[in-house]
Amino acid sequence: MLTFWLQFRRTLKVFLSILKDPSARSIMFLTLFTLFSGTLFYSKVEGMATLDALYFSFTTLTTIGYGDFYPVTAIGKIFTMLYAVIGLGVMASFIGVVVSHFIEMNKEKSKENKK
Repeated sequence: MLTFWLQFRRTLKVFLSILKDPSARSIMFLTLFTLFSGTLFYSKVEGMATLDALYFSFTTLTTIGYGDFYPVTAIGKIFTMLYAVIGLGVMASFIGVVVSHFIEMNKEKSKENKK
C-alpha cells in the first residue's frame, strides 16, 4: 500500500510539473478538449450516457477498444474514423509529454541523491 501512495505522489508531481510548462500544459488541455468533444458528440449523436461516451472516447484514443460500445449511426462511424486519426496523435503527444516529465523528475532526483 505504501508503494501505491509513493507512486501516486510521484504521478501527482509529474502532473503539477506539466501545469507549470506552457507547451506541456497546452497539449494536456488539447487532450482534455479532444476527450470532451468526443464525449459530447457520442452522448448527443449516438445517445450514449455521458459516462459511457467518455469511456468510449478514452478507449478509442488509447487504442484499448474493448468493443463493448461502438457507433451505430453513419455519422457516428465517420466521426469515429476522423476522431481516431486526429485523437491518436493528440493522445500520443500527451503520453510522450507525461513520460518525458517523469524521466526528467527521475534524473533530478538521481542528481540530488548523488550529492
